[in-house]
Amino acid sequence: MGKTATTVDEQIDKLKGRNMTMDLGDVKAKEILLDIGYYRLGFYWNPFEIDEHHNLKNGTKFSDVVKLYYLDTDLKHILSRALNRIEINFKTQLIYYVSNYYDKNPTWFADKKIVSHQFVKGFPKIYTESFKKNNKPIKNHHRKHSNDIYAPAWKTLEYLTFGSVIKLYLSLHNQDLQKKIAEQYGIKSLGVFENYLTTILFIRNICAHSDLLFDSYTPLGIKSTPIIDIDRNKRHSLSSSIRIICYFLEKISVNRCKEITKNINDLFAQFNDNKAISEIIVNKIGYEL
Repeated sequence: MGKTATTVDEQIDKLKGRNMTMDLGDVKAKEILLDIGYYRLGFYWNPFEIDEHHNLKNGTKFSDVVKLYYLDTDLKHILSRALNRIEINFKTQLIYYVSNYYDKNPTWFADKKIVSHQFVKGFPKIYTESFKKNNKPIKNHHRKHSNDIYAPAWKTLEYLTFGSVIKLYLSLHNQDLQKKIAEQYGIKSLGVFENYLTTILFIRNICAHSDLLFDSYTPLGIKSTPIIDIDRNKRHSLSSSIRIICYFLEKISVNRCKEITKNINDLFAQFNDNKAISEIIVNKIGYEL
């Protein structure tokens, strides 16, 4: 049987018993716990735990836990803007180059001669009645063209998830087209391009679903190349993922890349004098202050 629910007062007593310094006062702590939640906030005092009983190291402040939570939230917001720009740009490249190459086949994404059998077979699970109903241009297309199984690529792909679009790109039989798209981002190796896309998607999904970002660990090690030199000890770190994101963004918009980089640097600089948070930025995120 699982643990029973606890009141906010009980949660505060539990934190005090684990060596948490409630420096914001109990009233403010109650407000925060009812806003963010004890369970979610627990991910942010986890770095301060010293044993399996969740006891905290001496000097752990509740205010620092809250600051770490908002650091994580703000970083997700900053990266989300960059990731959205990359997602739209990548969709545009895929639609443009493949649609123009197969200009007599507007629904090339469902053609087994062009795309892998596995992708084509699974596409109806994406292109459901709900998909058609919930995306107005798709709905209007089928209202005007009732005999069409699918709307053209330039309509359909706009409403696919980033993960589905990447999967479609990787499912193309024509490697020359894949290379042409990769080269738009200054990358010649398809293996490296796939590695970087997978990294971007991993961070994008964390940001989109409000998951924990600051101690994210990419399952796939990020490849080091002459384009982006990745420290062997940081191949799975968030700081390296951020470098990949900024590299792609710079290929799309130099000004936006500068803006995002400044936003991230300014965010981290706020904690230069906070030893507890700055250690997490350096050791967990892998970012040099």
